[in-house]
Amino acid sequence: MWVEPMKPGLYLGQCAQFCGVEHAKMLLRVYVETPQQFAAWVSNQRLAERRHGTMAEGERIFDSEACINCHTIRGTPATGRFGPDLTHLMSRSTIAAGIAENNRANLADWIKDPDHLKKGSLMPAMQLSDEQIHAVVAYLSTLQ
Repeated sequence: MWVEPMKPGLYLGQCAQFCGVEHAKMLLRVYVETPQQFAAWVSNQRLAERRHGTMAEGERIFDSEACINCHTIRGTPATGRFGPDLTHLMSRSTIAAGIAENNRANLADWIKDPDHLKKGSLMPAMQLSDEQIHAVVAYLSTLQ
């Protein structure tokens, strides 16, 4: 798919290749920015520092569970290749390929039971306690 926008804005598309049952729901978002906005975005994307303090427990859980086998968070032990790169998760407006708004409540719901939001999801329910999910969401919410 090629996009040649003439002005800044948000351009939406829909996945047209059938790779599985959920591709029919895969929303594509293309953000077009001015050169100055893009330069600022690139600068922010290069910040891959680890989070500490109150988020340390969520980071520890993320790093010790199977999450790191599928997801990448640059600058951490998480170097998975199957799931999305979460390095700048909170810069996205949606999760689950556009199915849900990216906020703490939906992140918690997604982690607890991915099939609840997106039937046929390849992400497993990790069987974490509510307290563990809360800590992981607190950590993930720092990933700008």
